[in-house]
This record gives sequence, structure tokens and C-alpha cells, in this order.
Amino acid sequence: QVQLVQSGGGLVQAGGSLRLSCAASGRTFSSYAMGWFRQAPGKEREFVAAISWSGGDRVYTDSVKGRFTISRDNAKNTVYLQMNSLKPEDTAVYYCAASGRGSRWYSSREYDREYDYWGQGTQVTVSS
Repeated sequence: QVQLVQSGGGLVQAGGSLRLSCAASGRTFSSYAMGWFRQAPGKEREFVAAISWSGGDRVYTDSVKGRFTISRDNAKNTVYLQMNSLKPEDTAVYYCAASGRGSRWYSSREYDREYDYWGQGTQVTVSS
């Protein structure tokens, strides 16, 4: 069992930056691949970014490439999402998630069904 507790988020003007954090309980954090998803009002939850167990493999949805960076610190059991050059369309509730599916994660890491544990969500609002 893994519990994920998110922090960060808030209100920022367009062009600004925010960093989201997601702290995991337990001593097996490094055995989970991690992802970030978001859900805007009236829309389905969508993939944002994901990172492999060691952090060596990272993937992003096209709309955030070059602006967002996912990283992890296995010593601190924490994954981060640094968000720069924020746009109003980035406004959403952001969720971190942990996947314990092993190598299968590589072929399906953009799908929320591949993640076993979820954070509580945190609101990010970008004003124009």
C-alpha cells in the first residue's frame, strides 16, 4: 500500500511558475513509476507527465513539453512537477499517481488505468 500526499499548487498569473510535490509513504517508493495527470472542469482526466523508477526515462504530453519538468528524489520518497510558463489552459486539478505494474508501464504509462495509487489532487489556477 502506498499513500500519496500532494502539496503545492495555487493561483498564479499566466507566464508564472509553480512546483507540485507528491510525497509517498513506505520504503518501496523506488519500485514505483510515477505520473502526473490533470482534470479541468467539464473534461476528462488527462496525462501530463511520467517518470520511471530511477528517473532516467521521462515522458510528457505535447502541450507541456518544454514548460513542465517531472523529477523524483527516491531518498525523499517524493516526485515533483515543475511548471513554468503557465497558461490559462493549464488550469486544472492535478493528481500524482504511482504505478506498480512493472515493465508494462512503458507501453501504457499515459493511461490512468495503469496507476494503482493516487494523490488527493491539488488545484492549479492560471489567470490571464
